[in-house]
Amino acid sequence: MTRERGTRSADRASRSGAGVRTALVAGLALTGTLLTGCTSDPDPTPTPPQRDTGVPASGLRLVSFDSCASALAGLRSAARAYVGPYGFVGGGWGRPEFQATDGGAQRAAGADAAAARENAAAPGAGPGYSGTNTHEAGVDEPDLVKTDGRRIVTVDRGTLRVVDPASRRLTGTLKLDADPNVGWAESNLLLHGDRALVLVRDHGVVEQGVARRPAPGVPPIDEQVIVGPRLILVDLAGAPKVVGNYRIDGSLVDARQVGGTARVVVRSGPRLDFPLNKGEGPVNEKKNLAANRKIVDQAPIDAWLPRYQTSSGGQSSTGRVGCDRLSRPAVYSGTSLVTLLSFDLGAAALGDGDPVTVAADGDTVYSNGPRLYLASDQRWRVLPALTAADRAPDPKDEQTDIYQFDTSGPGRPRYVTAATLPGWLVNQYAISEWDGHLRVATTSGRTWGQNPKSSSAVYVLRADGRTLTETGRVTGLGKGERIYSVRFAEGIGYVVTFRQTDPLYTVDLRDPGKPKVTGELKITGYSSYLHPVGNGRLIGVGQEADRQGRTEGSQVSLFDVSDLAKPTRIAQHHVRYGHSEAEFDPHAFLYWPATNTLVVPLTTYGPTGIDGKGTPGGGALVLRVADGGFTEAGLVEHAEARTAETSGMIRRSLVVDGVLWTVSDGAIKATDLGTLGTLGVIRI
Repeated sequence: MTRERGTRSADRASRSGAGVRTALVAGLALTGTLLTGCTSDPDPTPTPPQRDTGVPASGLRLVSFDSCASALAGLRSAARAYVGPYGFVGGGWGRPEFQATDGGAQRAAGADAAAARENAAAPGAGPGYSGTNTHEAGVDEPDLVKTDGRRIVTVDRGTLRVVDPASRRLTGTLKLDADPNVGWAESNLLLHGDRALVLVRDHGVVEQGVARRPAPGVPPIDEQVIVGPRLILVDLAGAPKVVGNYRIDGSLVDARQVGGTARVVVRSGPRLDFPLNKGEGPVNEKKNLAANRKIVDQAPIDAWLPRYQTSSGGQSSTGRVGCDRLSRPAVYSGTSLVTLLSFDLGAAALGDGDPVTVAADGDTVYSNGPRLYLASDQRWRVLPALTAADRAPDPKDEQTDIYQFDTSGPGRPRYVTAATLPGWLVNQYAISEWDGHLRVATTSGRTWGQNPKSSSAVYVLRADGRTLTETGRVTGLGKGERIYSVRFAEGIGYVVTFRQTDPLYTVDLRDPGKPKVTGELKITGYSSYLHPVGNGRLIGVGQEADRQGRTEGSQVSLFDVSDLAKPTRIAQHHVRYGHSEAEFDPHAFLYWPATNTLVVPLTTYGPTGIDGKGTPGGGALVLRVADGGFTEAGLVEHAEARTAETSGMIRRSLVVDGVLWTVSDGAIKATDLGTLGTLGVIRI
């Protein structure tokens, strides 16, 4: 049985390449009631989408569709513009070399870490243990290991494990599913009390006796299966056991947790079968294009709306996101929906997630707790074609939409407002809200080819709970380069751009009406991750490079930023042929201020490797951080965990009661934080 639950949406920003357009407040109500300030779509057959470049913000709204018929007409019309001979393709170019790619793969691997006030311990952590290195205090992020000081919980290859750090013993093991897809899919988890929420990315379920028909088009609904992320709620009180499951169409974007409430963002596309050219000979692109457009024109609304299945206690139910939960901005492609789900981790079961859905791409998630921001851009539709042709992007396509949701309560998020900014984000750390203002760093222009024409900017927007209004900006950063990392610490911003050398910019944002660049440091290489450690010091993790921009291995830098006008690098630790997961995933970075200890995973790919045969080596690099530089304490290794099935490469580290714990695919190891002597090894 299909269930549709009601939701209305709100205003959204005008899209303008010239700057920021703001949106009016309206609403997806926290209570689920319909607000009179919403706007519904009166026209069931809208004109093809076009970007508006001059309508005042008050003339544009994020609106709910008037009916399923209106939603279907709008989605068909929008999607038709993006279909080519080979299916949905970047920019509608319709050739295989221009097919869409994941925009995330094009992004720099850089990120930066927690705010300066978070240096003592991770959000929600007590003084005796570290937690996940997150963007904002009190807002947890999913990762492959979690601790609350009482237990360490990990998930790897479809198995959840619980470790007692006091006795250093494995106290619980739970095989999450016999399905091999769970074992090999990427999994992370969130932890709340005696509950763990495991998030399995892009989990496909193929039911026995169900097959997709060979003919193109839309298979009957009863022949379709849910292919997408799976959420598994586990009770940790006693032997770990599964108490709830949730599946939904699409792919997992990200998740955030505040207290016992988890917000999960999923992106989905229409479930359409386009004819593929499997035979030999030339492709009749004109015929294919006509056939694909016909498929879009005939697709039912069920091809777009995400379906979900929830189960608990041997009972299961199915449903789909209702048309009355779906909203649209002024311009949308019809090829992507983004759904924001909410779950109470203390409840008996997961429920249906109380979905809120927008016809948009969801690429980046940022939350400071009371508000959650969802950023969306169109780069995957245009970037493949542009890079192949070495062409610069059109400013009207090179924009990022940012949607603001009120998440101050535990229930359904309420959409508040939106803004559109020129350029594209590097990741979530390019967004930060502080003192009533949102700061966003973007890169615009062509960053590829022999003669790149690009630059970066930082925008400041007043976030007053009703609108996002630009108050100031700084532009012209890193001409010919792109952003590799951003770090906002209260009223200061740090921006790293790179092509051949690494300018580290310091940006004074304390006056939101007059932001200004105060300093610039040029060095070789780049920092793709930035972390403040107090007393005017900033750690950077990235790659060293020569003067031509060729990378030469991992480097950890210590910057003195006490004088914003004269940032300097006072120390560097370089590992030739090295790479660290912390360069592109901030969860892999650990700084423990009680002992000024820095730990990052390290993999080396030397000419001969650790065995003379090119096998990569590495472990967890441990550095002591002093005011004047670094002292290498040593390298924690998992050599005992290297087998034919496991690499023993360390991915995470954490501290519990003065003990350094490291996690690899083959072991969980306890090490004395001071001497780095082994205290115990748990094989997994």
